[in-house]
Amino acid sequence: MQESQSSYKQIIKATSLFGGVQVVNIVISIIRSKIIAVLLGPAGMGIAGLLSSTTGFISGLTNFGIGTSAVKSVAEANATANNLRIATIVAVLRRWVWITGLLGTIVTIALSPWLSQLTFGNRDYTFAFIYISVTLLFNQLSSGQLVVLQGMRKLQYLAKANLLGSLLGLLFSIPLYYIWGVKAIVPAIVISSIVALLLSWFFSNKIEIETVKVTKAVTIAEGKKMLIMGFMISLSGLITLGTSYLVRIYISNTGGIEQVGLYNAGFAIIATYVGMVFSAMGTDYYPRLAAVAHSNVLCKQTINEQAEIAILILAPIVLLFLVFIQWVVIILYSNKFVAINEMVHWAILGMLFKAASWSMGYVLFAKGDSKTLLWNEILSNSYLLGLNILGYYLFGLTGLGISFMFGFILHLFQIFIVIKIKFQFSFTKEFMRIFLIHILLAVSCFLIVKLIDKPYSYYLGSILLFISTWFSYKELDKRIGLNTILIKLKNRVIKK
Repeated sequence: MQESQSSYKQIIKATSLFGGVQVVNIVISIIRSKIIAVLLGPAGMGIAGLLSSTTGFISGLTNFGIGTSAVKSVAEANATANNLRIATIVAVLRRWVWITGLLGTIVTIALSPWLSQLTFGNRDYTFAFIYISVTLLFNQLSSGQLVVLQGMRKLQYLAKANLLGSLLGLLFSIPLYYIWGVKAIVPAIVISSIVALLLSWFFSNKIEIETVKVTKAVTIAEGKKMLIMGFMISLSGLITLGTSYLVRIYISNTGGIEQVGLYNAGFAIIATYVGMVFSAMGTDYYPRLAAVAHSNVLCKQTINEQAEIAILILAPIVLLFLVFIQWVVIILYSNKFVAINEMVHWAILGMLFKAASWSMGYVLFAKGDSKTLLWNEILSNSYLLGLNILGYYLFGLTGLGISFMFGFILHLFQIFIVIKIKFQFSFTKEFMRIFLIHILLAVSCFLIVKLIDKPYSYYLGSILLFISTWFSYKELDKRIGLNTILIKLKNRVIKK
């Protein structure tokens, strides 16, 4: 019991640590989205979203996943405490980020007329893509610096670089949007990438690393390890990016740029503001699961513990958004975006299913089963793309929310069957109890919001929100002694 409680506490501690960083980034993201929504409107938000998603897709094609795979190489070199080895790996990494970054820039410039035609239906944005192409180089160079910080476990520098980059990028962008409106989208994107690069360079230079010359043969040999490992990860991510890109293109061609802006706003609520729980947990969860990947029994225990905590934290947030989505949308964006309410209602209900599938999905990374990972991504993104197109065709933005929910449910069953067969996984009775109770509360809240007029839906929904929060609190207290922790924290604050 003591060992299990320690494991739960580690999950909560890591979630709190990295969640703090996520919260600040989310606040900055909210402010940025609010500014774009107010100053540029849905159409401007659609343009910004299409430009970013297009260059993001090109980046996924050309960066070879170095931002993920190289962390392992740097960490392994750092563990040897061999300064020459560390310097060699870092030098190779920095050479490869230049190569891959320049590749992304060149590809974007070469394809700019075609990208404009495909994305916007005309060639009016050719020069916009040419100007933005430089961000692929800047972002890749910045990624290389952040890899060094993460691989050498300089997490404070890493957090500062991320937070300050987001904050300063926002501060530089606000005057541009205010003065030039839609015309400021491209300069704001470029300036933000420059700021992020300068900050990552500043903090990575605080680490003393020897300067060494590496030969072409060493660059290829060491880089090959990074590229091969990153390729499968990158390919999986690229499939997801491609699916998202095709959905945006379909919406743009069928419903127009403004509909893309509304979709981006709704998706941001689902993936960013609610999905921050996954981002906060993932930083610690992956290495913990990888450490016990040799044992299916320990993997099962770790996955179930993580899934329990994910549901307990996420469920009250889901109910909060279900009840007060209209106010959330107005606060985050403006009255012009209330059309996404129905979309978010359906999609956010599916986030509880995603919490379970997310917890299971990491085992494919931990086990190094890249082949299964790739086919899993191909299958899930294929039916998600089909569902999104069908949903939008039949019901517009609301149909996208419905398609997301059913996509999350299908993916849960898919990944469960895969890892049950391959790794003998099963959910514990304790997880199933927590999951089913919160699903029942969420569905009840959903029906109240749909069937009962305001303000009565607020009253009844708030009661269910209170029950969900109370239940999560009691369950967390059983696992980590949450009540004791809060009392100690309160006494510490009073003493100060």
